[in-house]
Amino acid sequence: MTSLVNPDNPVIERDVVVIGAGPAGLMAAHTLKKKGLSVAVLEARERVGGRTWNGKVKDAKGVEHFVELGGQWISPDQTRLIELVDELGLEAFSRYREGKSIYVSPDGTRHEYEGTVFPADEKTIAEMDRLIKIMDELAAEMDPANPWSHPRAKELDSISFRSWLEELSDDTEAIDNVSIYVASGMLTKPSYTFSTLQAVLMACSAGSFSNLVDEDFILDKRVVGGMQSVSLTLAKGLGDDVHLGTPVRELHWAEPDASTADELNNIKADVRNGVAGNGEAGNVTAISEKVTVKARFAVLAVPPNLYNRISFVPPMPRDQQIAHQHISMGLVIKVHAIYDTPFWREEGLSGTGFGGGRLVQEVYDNTNYGKNFAESTADKEDTYGTLVGFVSDVYAEEMWHLPAEERKERILDAMADYLGPKTKEPIAFYLSDMAAEEWTRGAYATSYDLGGLSRWGHLQNQPTGPIYYACSDIAAEGYQHVDGAVRQGEIAALAIAEQAAKA
Repeated sequence: MTSLVNPDNPVIERDVVVIGAGPAGLMAAHTLKKKGLSVAVLEARERVGGRTWNGKVKDAKGVEHFVELGGQWISPDQTRLIELVDELGLEAFSRYREGKSIYVSPDGTRHEYEGTVFPADEKTIAEMDRLIKIMDELAAEMDPANPWSHPRAKELDSISFRSWLEELSDDTEAIDNVSIYVASGMLTKPSYTFSTLQAVLMACSAGSFSNLVDEDFILDKRVVGGMQSVSLTLAKGLGDDVHLGTPVRELHWAEPDASTADELNNIKADVRNGVAGNGEAGNVTAISEKVTVKARFAVLAVPPNLYNRISFVPPMPRDQQIAHQHISMGLVIKVHAIYDTPFWREEGLSGTGFGGGRLVQEVYDNTNYGKNFAESTADKEDTYGTLVGFVSDVYAEEMWHLPAEERKERILDAMADYLGPKTKEPIAFYLSDMAAEEWTRGAYATSYDLGGLSRWGHLQNQPTGPIYYACSDIAAEGYQHVDGAVRQGEIAALAIAEQAAKA
């Protein structure tokens, strides 16, 4: 096989090489430079931003409309991101939420309602409240930085969230409505595939399960010009230290342990048992397609499902290799539908729709505000209306196997269950497909198999030799959100700066 690494690569020397130019990697580099350390950021894509991505879709008249293909929302608990948006001179605006919301019950009945209480029957509402209260109590007992230390960690990690809810309740509608907030709403996996401990972490990271079920809290604000603007602004400040379109193919990071060699069976020496001095400065060489970087530290700022895209020399210790095999991305289609006007508002609707277990389980008014790189005006709301919807896990798989027109028709029909027949007539339509993105391979973030969080979670933020980890997938506060990515990048950078000062 032909090597993808250019033997004529220029070689540069830096204090730290950062692999990945999403919010975590760029925040790490930004913080390191402020601490006086030199950096090189190597990004596989031809853009920065990772799972935040500003895009466009064109209508039949040739008008370009702005859409956020990836992560976009900020909730009040995401304080570090809120601070950073302000520090970078960016602005945020509130999601439209005036008017009645829609709930579609399991039998397909459409209900208009106000407030946060679904118009289900009293028994189901009472069951939902009871289950949410139990989750709130479990989340209050957890340290989000150490979920594996929860007093019931192994027990909760050994049972799927769905099975656990079914042990507590026989109300299927209540179970569907409660599980959606973690399953299709966050982890984008069926609720029978991840553990209750993983669900409790999701709630704890948001401050409580009650926060998680409150869409006005979780989906509070957006960044004017798109969330990718955070990364674009950070990258601009880093200038030529950011190298795009250059996947890292090899990372040389440690000397093999001679005692592990087995000449009789032709097994070369490695570091299967780990290395001494995790976190301390070392000799790192990152070989990418366009540049080779020699450094004292590395920050691996990509989601864990992509770690194995890099050849580590020597291979990672055995515990890391095993742990990384039990972390995987979910799957979700983000639906963008553009209309001549936000017609639902004229009908007294907020644009918010919810239906547990349905093809499109959530829909929201996602109309743009302010200046962006498509048709837009500063300090004004877009005259066009935008809806965003989500098709998750098994439904997403089903949709990708359909012809494009049938897929579009099915999805718009499902959205019309909430907001009526006008929903079927967008002037532009686009589906975000992060699963097809070579350097993402899923959405929104990674999570563990059953039993994995309590078994291997303690490894995820521990440095391996001079290699540090930073991404939203392994965050405490802000888990699976841009806020978590920013926090993890900053945490890794500050830890490296402390170690560098000792060297």
